[in-house]
Amino acid sequence: MELAKRLEKVASMVDGYLFARVKGAPEQLYDASLHLIRAGGKRLRPFVVVTVAEMLGEPPEKALPFAASVELVHNFTLIHDDIIDRDELRRGVPTVHKLWGEAMAITAGDLLFAKAFEVLTDAVDMGVPADRVVRAVNVLARATSVVAEGQALDTLFQDRDDVSMDEYIEMVYKKTGALFEASAVLGGLVATDDDSVLSRLAEYGRNLGIAFQVRDDILGLVGDEKVLGKPVYSDLREGKKTILVIYALERLGDEEKEQLLSILGRRDAARSELERAAELIKSTGAVEFAERVARDYAERARRALESMPDNDARRALLELLDFVVERQR
Repeated sequence: MELAKRLEKVASMVDGYLFARVKGAPEQLYDASLHLIRAGGKRLRPFVVVTVAEMLGEPPEKALPFAASVELVHNFTLIHDDIIDRDELRRGVPTVHKLWGEAMAITAGDLLFAKAFEVLTDAVDMGVPADRVVRAVNVLARATSVVAEGQALDTLFQDRDDVSMDEYIEMVYKKTGALFEASAVLGGLVATDDDSVLSRLAEYGRNLGIAFQVRDDILGLVGDEKVLGKPVYSDLREGKKTILVIYALERLGDEEKEQLLSILGRRDAARSELERAAELIKSTGAVEFAERVARDYAERARRALESMPDNDARRALLELLDFVVERQR
């Protein structure tokens, strides 16, 4: 089964499960909570959960509680991130706080976070041993803590002009890689508690997530807004220290560096100024460098699966790596 069909099938299964489990009153709260989920999305994290479980010999249905839980955590972080970044568009639709206000959006995110753990424990009813479900709760809770650390670093870096590449990689691992890492481990826990297997799965998810975020940074500078469903240059407007910005700041001459820094983080910057900043960054070869980094981390993820069972699910997880580093949205 080709990757696109697999992604679509898993998304449909996970969405059905989510909509059956996340409902209640008041209606506005649940509408706000499910808004971004209804808007679409690639469902890559639940895809990793389900496909890892399949690779290890388990049916996809058995993995649905874990898969749904990571998607709920992911959407919780998106709602809160959009408030922090004051973004008004996500997945081609207005953000939750834009439609329902910040107070309801914060509450909607909180609801999704709570529901994630409620849904995760459904796995006992699906036949996952209770001790492995307890371990899964710990994995997801720790990952969510790490995501918060990554978000904090992302925010703190906006006030610094000397962020190193190592600091950037740590930040993107925490902000993005940690939940992909948890997704791969959760998929493993559907089938096994073998630490050596779970360790290799963690390595796959961690490196996949870093590659994904590096590609995200690239698209934030050179992507097509209509395809992305959100504005380009928002990272520049917010002053984010992406891999592209860090690389450029290390290589631009003093005058050009000052010009870039005078535009970064200015929310009132004109489109022409943001385009100038983007040109300065691209002139250093930052995009090509970032593409090499993304491919490098994808290759690390590929190596982590070398000893896993050779089946269609494993091949789909390897194909996902190519998709992540080549995607346009």
